[in-house]
Amino acid sequence: MTTTVAAPIDRATWRICWIIVFGAFASGLDASVVTIGLDSISSDLGADLSVTQWVASGYLLALALSLPLTGWLARRFGAGRVWLFSLAAFTVASGLCAVAPDVVALIAFRFLQGLAGGVLIPAGQTVLGQQVGAARLGRVMATLGIAVSVAPALGPLAGGLILHGLSWPWLFLINLPIGAAGLFLGLRYVPRGSRETTGGIDFAGLALIAAGLPLVLYTVTTWGDTGRLEWPILAPGLVLLVWFVLRCRRHPRPLLDFSLYRNRLYRAASLAAAFNGALIFGSGIVVTLYFQLGRHLDFVDTGLSLLGFAGATAAIAPVTGRAVDRYGAAPVALAGAVLAVVSTVPFAFLPVDAPGVVVQVLLAGYGASVALVSMPMGIAAYKTVEPSRLPDAAAQVTILLRVGGSLGGAVFAVLIAGRLPDLDTAFRMGFAAISVGAVGSLATALSVRRAS
Repeated sequence: MTTTVAAPIDRATWRICWIIVFGAFASGLDASVVTIGLDSISSDLGADLSVTQWVASGYLLALALSLPLTGWLARRFGAGRVWLFSLAAFTVASGLCAVAPDVVALIAFRFLQGLAGGVLIPAGQTVLGQQVGAARLGRVMATLGIAVSVAPALGPLAGGLILHGLSWPWLFLINLPIGAAGLFLGLRYVPRGSRETTGGIDFAGLALIAAGLPLVLYTVTTWGDTGRLEWPILAPGLVLLVWFVLRCRRHPRPLLDFSLYRNRLYRAASLAAAFNGALIFGSGIVVTLYFQLGRHLDFVDTGLSLLGFAGATAAIAPVTGRAVDRYGAAPVALAGAVLAVVSTVPFAFLPVDAPGVVVQVLLAGYGASVALVSMPMGIAAYKTVEPSRLPDAAAQVTILLRVGGSLGGAVFAVLIAGRLPDLDTAFRMGFAAISVGAVGSLATALSVRRAS
């Protein structure tokens, strides 16, 4: 195994890194914290739950809609400026959501919040990548990954605690101090980035992906909820995405630069990141349902039961970053995949009411494996590109993670739903599928190693 001496990271860079984490944490937390408040929102605003569901669905679709613009915006205005504007817009939209007079206004404000939130993570990744360079990228990206991985897991707990003593507007008001602190520090310390002469936006390409990507994500997400795959919606979405890719390959100023995929290592690493996104998000569905359906816990207790999982992920993430900078991405991901298999196979043989200590030990092991598996592949993709092309790489990898995560969540949800109400069989199948997915992660890590 080849090792390199990790280049030191100065205090100013770490300060920028933790400021960027503010935005990533707010965006990640908001994706899950509001979901458990839908019943309360529906009752308070006098709306049908099927309509109120768009408070959550509209946010997720808006996240996908804004991602393709990130690369162009970062090149045109500078990644730091885009990050600051997005955080400001996200914070203002959060406040508007809290004072929405009816469900239609809430859905509209939530959509605006999602547009801003979708840009925060890839713009922040671009800021960090351009600040530190490839040799130090693993450690700072892994730190950002703590927020990306842990915030969604904390959402149910945070939402449950808020609704236990406060009303639903506080689900949005919690973003205001986070956003204000991030803006105050960001205006002082985050570099604005360089501007480039990019030309105009390819509006035809934007229309293709803006229509196609939400259609695909919506169809895949509803498949997980209903068990039915709506091909009349999915097929046009896939056609539009293929059309978008073909247009970008011919266009002189494409919205997304797909020439990056000519690099064998970038191609292998970004596709591996998509696969791991499906595994991680899908397994998150299994673990959450395991506590809610299998062990009959409410949202607060489920969130408390997931703290060991989230804590292990957060604790191992910095170690992951240092290991990637020193040993490379593939060996770290291989170790994580092995740990994922070891920590999930026992669930396939345990009853649903297994002793809590055993469950928590295994979940902590799996939480550690999540950090080791999910982060290195994205870091490996970013390490292959020049700083000036990081905006496109960050947008593309984030889109792949979003699509992979939605697909993984749907597949795992369908696997479990098809075997209910037999809880033991359903969750044994779910955890067996996670183990199979971890073996797949071994294969993707080996593909990256061969491409290195």
